[in-house]
Amino acid sequence: MKFRRQKIDDVQINLTPLIDVVFLLLIFFMVSTTFNKSTELTIDLPTATTDAPRSDRELNVELVITADGQYVINGQTLVNEQVATLIQGITEITEGDVSRPLIITADAKASYDMVLKAYDAAAALGITKLAHTAKQEQSQ
Repeated sequence: MKFRRQKIDDVQINLTPLIDVVFLLLIFFMVSTTFNKSTELTIDLPTATTDAPRSDRELNVELVITADGQYVINGQTLVNEQVATLIQGITEITEGDVSRPLIITADAKASYDMVLKAYDAAAALGITKLAHTAKQEQSQ
């Protein structure tokens, strides 16, 4: 007795449901993702090979942040570390002239939060000329 062999069909994978699922996941993640708009503070640091003229230095507003967390604006210590006090102090020193450069000098042990408060105050006042000073390392 001779048996007929059964014909084997080619196995095929239907990709249509897979593509549908991938598109649904893509749409889900696109819709559920939140886009945070973060503000940036652009700082243009000056470079120079010589000292600035004396008249330009007198226009500078120097903000010093001490290691113990105090703000000193042009030699005058502020009463507290609040941003509102810092804004008021800078406004009094600059007499409302926001075109004067603000030079921020922070102690290495000063908290990062204090420096950010200084940048927030400068941004609130609309000061665009900012510089951050640093001490050059001694070569050994």
